Amino acid sequence: MTTISAATLPPHLGFLAGGGEATQLILARDWTDHPLGPPERWPAPFKTALSLLLNSPESMILCWGAEELFFFFNETYFPLLGPRLSWAMGSRMDQVWADAWDQAKPIIDDAFAGRSQRFTDLPWKLATDRGAADTWWSFSYSRVLGETGDIVGLFIFTNETTKRVLADRALADSQEELRALNEDLERQVAQRTAERDRMWSVSPDLMVLVSHDGHWSAVNPAWTSILGYEAHELIGLHATALVHAADIAASSGALATAQAGTLPTFENRIRHKDGSYRWMQWVAAPTEDGVFAIGRHITDAKEAEEQLRLATEQLNQAQKMEAIGQLTGGVAHDFNNLLTIIRGSVELLRRDTLTPEKRSRYIEAIADTAERAAKLTGQLLAFARRQALTPELLDVGVAVGSIVEMVQTLVGSRVSLRFRPPAECCLAEVDRSQLETAVVNLAINGRDAMQGKGELTIAVAPADRIPSLRGHHGINGDFLVISVSDTGSGIAAADLPHIFEPFFTTKDVGKGTGLGLSQVIGFAKQSGGDVDVDSESGRGATFSLYLPRILDRDTPGDNDDDAEAPDGGGSSVLLVEDNEDVGRFAKTALDELGYRSVLVGNATAALALLDEDASRFDVVFSDVVMPGMNGVDLAATIRARHPALRVILTSGYSHVLAENAQHGFELLHKPYSVEQLSRALRKAIGWLPGRRRHP
Repeated sequence: MTTISAATLPPHLGFLAGGGEATQLILARDWTDHPLGPPERWPAPFKTALSLLLNSPESMILCWGAEELFFFFNETYFPLLGPRLSWAMGSRMDQVWADAWDQAKPIIDDAFAGRSQRFTDLPWKLATDRGAADTWWSFSYSRVLGETGDIVGLFIFTNETTKRVLADRALADSQEELRALNEDLERQVAQRTAERDRMWSVSPDLMVLVSHDGHWSAVNPAWTSILGYEAHELIGLHATALVHAADIAASSGALATAQAGTLPTFENRIRHKDGSYRWMQWVAAPTEDGVFAIGRHITDAKEAEEQLRLATEQLNQAQKMEAIGQLTGGVAHDFNNLLTIIRGSVELLRRDTLTPEKRSRYIEAIADTAERAAKLTGQLLAFARRQALTPELLDVGVAVGSIVEMVQTLVGSRVSLRFRPPAECCLAEVDRSQLETAVVNLAINGRDAMQGKGELTIAVAPADRIPSLRGHHGINGDFLVISVSDTGSGIAAADLPHIFEPFFTTKDVGKGTGLGLSQVIGFAKQSGGDVDVDSESGRGATFSLYLPRILDRDTPGDNDDDAEAPDGGGSSVLLVEDNEDVGRFAKTALDELGYRSVLVGNATAALALLDEDASRFDVVFSDVVMPGMNGVDLAATIRARHPALRVILTSGYSHVLAENAQHGFELLHKPYSVEQLSRALRKAIGWLPGRRRHP
């Protein structure tokens, strides 16, 4: 507030001193044509009243005039005027407060008539500096007398009480809301209590209160309808008193969890009064008095679940039978072709007139055809995930590069094959044979898509993630990717979701079994990877086989087992094979390789010989699938009884090996060649360099 002193004013205007900006408004107005005239001619009572007004710290106005009321105010009153401030000083009262004059005039008339009043929290609808608003005021009046004793003006002391009124109203509203809330809460508590009591009585689920010491303190009537007990038979029993012995540990743990403040859900079996058991599914929550638990009877659901499991097994068996039927139709043609070559070659070999050159050619044809049959069987087993993988640490770039020449032969001379090796070593622990088969299948798939003519590119490279595939999220990590790209016709969008399904093929009947890509994805999944395909109809396709990459391992070197090995040198082999034909062949092969062999038909006979004298044998060579004890269990027993004796297992089909790898035993897949058998035996016996040789 800026104060104007008398020294700064002319003598005749000294009564305006101390008014600050209010004085400035008076001085700024042109009073020439105003009914009051210029300030120097104003009557003394008016000057005195105006001086009191301007110097008062309270919010005040001065109404002056008998017939026309003129409006004056001090600086403290400014905020109440809003947009009127610039012109209100000295203006007529009815003009300044035109929006409230119907309220103000009767009050002012009473004051001039000598009837003084005081108003508290009087509501006024005013246009203030905050805009049009509902406001509340407290007013008091003091009359100003003229020189003759007449009332010539009014002091009006104003105090806006809007904030207090609103605060009082808010407080009253909140108190009313609180009262209503309390009433509502009381009503809800009463309602919930009634509902709880009603639920406790009529609920089809078991309800129980468990005290802090773990004993039942209250049970609802459902215990009688579900389990046959009356309440008095249960109160005081421990919470696990009727629980099946196999479920006590889990039930006690759930009770402890609830007592600790968490809400557990669990299942257990409760003994019925007749001695049988009922399955219950529980949810428990802590309370002030212990634990409150609700149990739902789920015996019927459990039985339905078991029936569903059995039905699912039957469905799986039916699907397996259907797959076998598809296999018969889709693969029989390929096998008949292979058998035709073998049978014809055997018949030709029986002719005495064959030249050595032709004899060698037919023998080679039989060997090649047998290898093709073995690969087809291997694809079937890989698809079924019943073929045990024998993973080894491989440099995948080197491994894939080593079969490029063979792949070129398979795809034909009209296909331009390019191989792009990785710029760095890409190690993976995978089955070499299955890796090669997967690459070959992808290459043949590309060749057929190009109808035997085009460009085929095989590349190996490191990767840092497997992308999102078939609805699964992507996986970040260390991977390598083998990509096979062709320039063929591409894959139709409608076929893309089905290409990895077994027996799915777009080739003509007799041109393929539909197992190639299913072998690829089966191998990838078993090895911890996946397969992606990028293709559009008309622009070729790229298949990407992702495998987990191994870092910080020594690069595998040449395998000493690949070197030519000497004959068996009289080493002794215990041969365990239940199939007589296979047993005779294996024994003959062992004899030809220079081993001494003893053939038995089952695990029991093998263990009997070993218990007599295990030192007479250097290695045990056993089939896996046999009547009685299987080969895996036999090998485990030998390991326990004769830990120094090595075991080689062989199988063409074994769910035991597929599900449990090979339990640390060397595995030779059927069909195996004599050379593969020799290599496996050398590897096993080579682990015991100090073992004696039998004469």
